[in-house]
Amino acid sequence: MAQLSHPRLDQPFVVGSIVTPVGEVPRVGTDLSWTDHWGTFLARWGVGRMDYRVDPGLYAVGDADADSAVFVTANYKMSFDSLRKELCESSAWILVLDTDGINVWCAAGKGTFSTEELVQRVQTSGLTEIASHRRLILPQLAAPGVSAHRVRDLSGYKVTYGPIRSTDLRKFIDGEFRATPEMRRKSFSTLERTILVPVELVATLRVAAFVAPVLFLLGGLGGPAGFWSNSITYGTFAICGLLAAIVAGAIVTPILLPWLPGRAFALKGIIPGLIAVGAVLAARAHFLGSWPDPIETAAWLLLIPGLATYLSMNFTGASTYTSLSGVRKEMRWAVPLQIASIALGLGLWLTARFIIA
Repeated sequence: MAQLSHPRLDQPFVVGSIVTPVGEVPRVGTDLSWTDHWGTFLARWGVGRMDYRVDPGLYAVGDADADSAVFVTANYKMSFDSLRKELCESSAWILVLDTDGINVWCAAGKGTFSTEELVQRVQTSGLTEIASHRRLILPQLAAPGVSAHRVRDLSGYKVTYGPIRSTDLRKFIDGEFRATPEMRRKSFSTLERTILVPVELVATLRVAAFVAPVLFLLGGLGGPAGFWSNSITYGTFAICGLLAAIVAGAIVTPILLPWLPGRAFALKGIIPGLIAVGAVLAARAHFLGSWPDPIETAAWLLLIPGLATYLSMNFTGASTYTSLSGVRKEMRWAVPLQIASIALGLGLWLTARFIIA
């Protein structure tokens, strides 16, 4: 028999406990506090995101009893909070799997929201001694990682998949745990895409923080003035080009995704990248008093779209538009082209530094 393990009672969202045949089970609140919302905000901006988790195990909502439904989720706190908030009018059990602090969909793809983890968590939570029924309700996005028939063979529990969106949970419960076709369809609206932008943006800016000083110093090479004067003028401009590529690839492309031509994300990033080139060159002409020579122009035409299309491909992991095989196929041809474009563009830019009159 597996050794029983229960979540801590001192977690901030725990509002008491329920005594069960296997000991005290934490009861969680369904009203999210300002600290919950603040933690979600920080996680969306990549701050502490990989450690934004709750203890795995069994939790109670309301006056859960032996007949109450059992909902399963990941131990990523944002997933956990989304579920408990929608159970505000229910008495239920929440079984939290140890997904290493990864959300349901990603954990299912990575193998941490899995058949084995689910069966083990049923055994170590004491659920079989608490619930009189043998049904588990899983989020639909967990399906890639869980084999329902194996769960039944190994644990005796029947898996029922709930709606994709936690906001549909009340309708799902009221509909006797049946999901409508609308509940099975994953939307990917402009707002939903925009919400996902900060995580990739922050990760990109962390790398840019190391690249920017290098560009600033390289801008001091060659040129008509002294090293530091050139750095302030041309190095700063190069940093602006870097930021323009980031805006084009990590912000504009995800937001405009459905309206940009092409199926490959690398192709979708080309138009924002070219628009960014035009904006950068126009800004250079305005502030430096002249348009760049053909070599430098060619450099930016290679550098900015090359980087923008690469950054746009980072969004494939957050998109409902892609498949694993499609992403791999795109990377095989796009990444070499992007590397060549960025490398050639950088070489031309450095060359242009030494021919400026």
